[in-house]
Amino acid sequence: MTDDFYDEQERDERPSKSEKKRQSAALQALGEEVASLPKGELAQMPVPEELKEAIATARRIKSREALRRQYQYIGKLMRKLDTDDLEKAMEERREKVQQLDRSFHELEAWRDRLIAEGMPAIDAVKSEMPGADRQKLRQLVTRAKQEAERKQPPKSARELFRYLRDLKEDSLNQGW
Repeated sequence: MTDDFYDEQERDERPSKSEKKRQSAALQALGEEVASLPKGELAQMPVPEELKEAIATARRIKSREALRRQYQYIGKLMRKLDTDDLEKAMEERREKVQQLDRSFHELEAWRDRLIAEGMPAIDAVKSEMPGADRQKLRQLVTRAKQEAERKQPPKSARELFRYLRDLKEDSLNQGW
């Protein structure tokens, strides 16, 4: 009777076959995500040499089925590793990418608001980013509006976006 109890208790502590499969699939997906990184970013990740070689091999493979098998091999290597540092580094990278996306959308919204509203939006930008040149903003906004009315390519709108991006970077660097 007591042996059955201990066997049952051991079974509860060990992960089920399904749980092991889910963990393996998650590690394989992490391996695929790491493999999709540019070479420069991959070099900065805490990845062992054997895994880097497997990733380099995967990048050379053209056959879909061979690539699938290589990703399975990468998943197998990942199961042998302590992936906590790698998962943390990938999460930091994802957060950085999300932050850049949010910043990009914020700048797009500023640009669109400037083109739509004109002077009130220029005043808002000036208060938000003190280093902004009011005259340059006014010129860029005027040209962007004219291009939109004439249905020309949005050259000035792109230039306005770049100017706003540079202002934002300057304000972050100077702590405004």
